[in-house]
Order: sequence, then C-alpha cells, then structure tokens
Amino acid sequence: MTSPPDAAADAGPRRPRRPHRPSWAGRNYTLLTAAAIATNLGSQGALIASAFAVLESGGDAGDVGLVAAARTVPLVLFLLVGGALADRLPRHRVMVAANAVNCVSQATFAALVLTGDPRLWQMMALAALGGTGHAFFSPASEGMLMSSVSGEQAGRAFALYRMSMHGAGIGGAALGGALIAVIGPGWVLAVDAAAFLVAGALRAFLDVSHIPPRAPGAGMVTDLRDGWREFIGRPWLWTIVVQFAVVNAVVVAAESVYGPLVARDELGGAGPWGLALAAFGAGTVGGALVMMRWKPRRLLLAGTLCVFPLALPPAGLAVPLPTAGLVVVMFLTGLSIEVFGVSWMTALHQEVPEEKLSRVSAYDMLGSIGMIPVATALAGPAESAFGRTYALWGCSALVVLLTAAVLTVPDVRRLTRRAAAPAASAGTPKAPETSAVSADAEGAVGRAG
Repeated sequence: MTSPPDAAADAGPRRPRRPHRPSWAGRNYTLLTAAAIATNLGSQGALIASAFAVLESGGDAGDVGLVAAARTVPLVLFLLVGGALADRLPRHRVMVAANAVNCVSQATFAALVLTGDPRLWQMMALAALGGTGHAFFSPASEGMLMSSVSGEQAGRAFALYRMSMHGAGIGGAALGGALIAVIGPGWVLAVDAAAFLVAGALRAFLDVSHIPPRAPGAGMVTDLRDGWREFIGRPWLWTIVVQFAVVNAVVVAAESVYGPLVARDELGGAGPWGLALAAFGAGTVGGALVMMRWKPRRLLLAGTLCVFPLALPPAGLAVPLPTAGLVVVMFLTGLSIEVFGVSWMTALHQEVPEEKLSRVSAYDMLGSIGMIPVATALAGPAESAFGRTYALWGCSALVVLLTAAVLTVPDVRRLTRRAAAPAASAGTPKAPETSAVSADAEGAVGRAG
C-alpha cells in the first residue's frame, strides 16, 4: 500500500515570501520616503550644478550668491502662507502642485543652460520660482509625514525617513559633482527636473482618507493666527525655535563662509573641507541609525543636550584642528544633531494637533532659516572687525549659551514620550504631559526635513 502523496509536493514549488513590512511603514509612509529619496538625489546635485551654470555663463562668486539669495527670499516670504494652505487643502495636492512647479523651473533652467547663454536675471527668476515651490511644499510635506505614522514606533519611522533623505543627499551630491565634470551642469539640472516629476507622481497616490475633512476656515489671516496661538502657547516649542534661529545662523555662517577660508589658508585647499562636510553627512546617517533603536524617555532633554556639539565645528575651525580632527568633530556633530532632529519630530508629532501641523511646521521652519541670510551677510564684516578666530569663537559661544538657556525651560526638561500619539484636537494647546509612559531645505543644519 502506497502512502498518500505529500500535499506540499502536490501544491508545487512554493513562492518566496515577500519581506514583512513593519506595521509603522504603511503605504503613505513608503510613498513619502521613496519620493524624498528621489528629490534628494536630484536636488543636491542640482545645487552644485546651478552654481557651475552661473560660473560657466561668465558670472562670478557674487552672481552665485545672487542666485542663491533669489531661491531663499521667496522661501522665507511664503512659508507661512504655505503652512496655512496645507492645513486648509489636502496636503498631497499641495505637494504635487509644488513638485510640478519645481519640475518646470528646473527643466527650464536646464534648457537655458543646454541650448544657449542663460542670463543672470533668468537664472535668478527660475531660482525664485523653485524657492516659492519649496515654501509651499515643506509645511505640507512635514504635516503629511507626521500624519502617516502613529503609535510608539513614530520615532523609528522618522529616523528611517531622515536616514533615507540624508543618504540620498550624500549620494546625490557625489553623483552630481561627478556628472557635472562629465556631461555638464545642464544635464544635472535636467535630472533634477525628472526627479521632481517622479516624486510628484508618487505623491499623487497618497491616501488622505484617514484625515478628517477640514471645516472651512474664516480666512488665511485667521488660520495664521490660530497657528501662531498653537505655536506660542507651547514654551518648549517657541523657545527651541528661537534658539535655532540663532544657532542655525551662526553655524551656517561659520561653515559656509569661514570654513572654506580656513581650508584655503590652513588646511591646504578645498579637499580637506569637502572631506569634513562629507563626514558630517555620514554622521547624520549614523545618528538616524542610533535613533531607530534608541527611544529616549525625555524627548527634548535628550535632543537639546545633543545640540551642544554644534559648538565644536566653529571651535575646531578657530584652533584650527588638522584635517583628521576636523573630520571626527564633524562626524560627531552630524550624529548628535540627528538625535535632536528625530526627537524634535517625535515631539511635534506627539503634541501638536494633526490639523495644525503644517502651520506650526511653517513657523518652525521660518524661525530656523530666517536669520541665516543675515548671519552670512555679517560674517565678512565680523571677520574684519574682530578677526576670523574671535568671530569663530563667538559662534561657538552663542551655541553653548543659547542651548544652556533652553535647558532652563521646565517643559524642555520634562516632556516625555507617550506610548501612543494623542488624538488630534482643534482645541486650545494643552500643556505637555510630564509623566512618562514608555522622544529632522534644504538649508538649516538641525531641523526636521
């Protein structure tokens, strides 16, 4: 008597199982992360390409600065409007529209560079159009990301998202630099336009059915006023934003103005400074990896303590440290500021009502970048008045003093992680809970992106 055939054998060869996706990595989160990788791969190379396009058209360093300023000014001007609009309309539609604007601006920029002799005013106008698109995109993007995750794994989700962005940015900068040398800046700008097209297509498939319909507001001014009340009603929120308004400004000034000068005069050229900046980028990826496993109980206390290392790069340039020391300092700084970035996003996700996230994010971003143009403009006069070394030590001292001041705010020290995010509420801001249950632009160094 023969034994019955094996059921498994009758069923034929088994298909390999698909890798299990974590519960916190839902459809929206996956689409948002994939789109962010695409845009960061393109945009980091495009920033380098736009500078070379200006230089190859006969411009000088001042013209490069004008194009950069043309991108920044509308970003500052329209951020608050973008935040209010993103809390009024479906956020994914705002994001797709902004991606379309960026795609058109970069495609036109690329066409001008590839087919003729672009004028400075044309490049400034296109940079301004791109900055306007970014002003509307960023608050909508941050609000959409925070609404796409829930529960106590939110910090891990934000860490993976930021790690993906930073990794793509590092790769995009390296790839963009290489492609500029081989095929020229025009084609790199065209690649960036294509990246925005891909990202916009991905974001068009975002599902917003879980977000309650927003009641018609009384007007844009009223929406902005409500967002301001939400922002100013939380001492931990506005004090850290004020802190970073100065911290980001002095650190960016030190690294963008003084860093290249120190590298030229003391370290032997641009190579060592480029290596140090790459080490900072690698540190941010390392910090995101740390935050995928570490969930500090006191969110803002852990994050704020990790802001102190931002004083190290200006101090290292003031000494100045040799290249190896500067690389170590920049890596540790990148790692520590990423701990802050993830903790900050987790705190916003936990404490701010969902329907006001974009407006609060807009006030946060405005504070974070608003002082950067002023600081970079004053860096030269400060060097002339006090000397480069004292100016750098001054930058370092401001970081330490402001961070120590923020630690005197009780809510910064006491805000703790909850097991699950609270339900969104349209009411008045509630005080952060202090009992524990179970805490990142293009541009600014420590903010959520």
